[in-house]
Amino acid sequence: MSRLHVEVRGAGPPLVMLHGWGLNVRVWDTLGAALEGHARLIALDLPGHGRSPWRADRAAADQQVQWLGETVAETIGAAPYSLLGWSLGGQLALAWAAAPPAGLPAPAHLVLLCATPRFTAAPDWPHGTPEARLERLAEGLRRDYHRTVSDFLDLQVRGSAAGEAVLEQLRAALFSHGEARPTALAAGLELLRTLDLRAVLGSIRAPTLAVAGQYDRVLLPAATRALTAALPHARFAEIRRAAHAPFLSHTAEVADLLGDFLGAS
Repeated sequence: MSRLHVEVRGAGPPLVMLHGWGLNVRVWDTLGAALEGHARLIALDLPGHGRSPWRADRAAADQQVQWLGETVAETIGAAPYSLLGWSLGGQLALAWAAAPPAGLPAPAHLVLLCATPRFTAAPDWPHGTPEARLERLAEGLRRDYHRTVSDFLDLQVRGSAAGEAVLEQLRAALFSHGEARPTALAAGLELLRTLDLRAVLGSIRAPTLAVAGQYDRVLLPAATRALTAALPHARFAEIRRAAHAPFLSHTAEVADLLGDFLGAS
């Protein structure tokens, strides 16, 4: 199988980083600069994103997790590591922690940024996004995927302190490192629409830090609170005046949280 794009920086215990839908490893540059003195950062482009290849026959969540894990195992072997996921990357991180990829142990720590076990709303999950929103995104991808991704980036920063600066960082990540393939974007939306990981949360034993943005309009903080309550060993933190990318709008605060959590737990 083709190797996914991976970048390694810093020194210390390995921290694997998974970004969100439509983005790439460049979104971690600012947070990485704050953390690289404390951890060896292993940042991957998700399948079909940035400079990673895409295979339609590896679109399922468990297959993507295995592909990501193979790249990580080639990079760090079977060394102990921590795992960080943001948004869609957070859902993949949950699936990874519940059923680690072949050749890797379970993560020693789990960090979830603006993450949820189920993205869409349901009668027993009022914290989710209306499915109609994802259907509109899917239709937008078919008509004009550049515009659809741009509109989604804008939604991610609404309500955030320094929202315009954060939006520029998100856009710069795409311009400098490469956009996701439309087929990968469509597959990612399908994961967001269908993936429900609530049943496996009780099996995740890693100490977990779940971080939400107070004004997140993509994923309600209530979803991350409910996720925290369902995990056996989790604690919740909410970043005031942050939206869906708190690691960009409040980098120092998030870096301090991560440093304390990874160093103490």
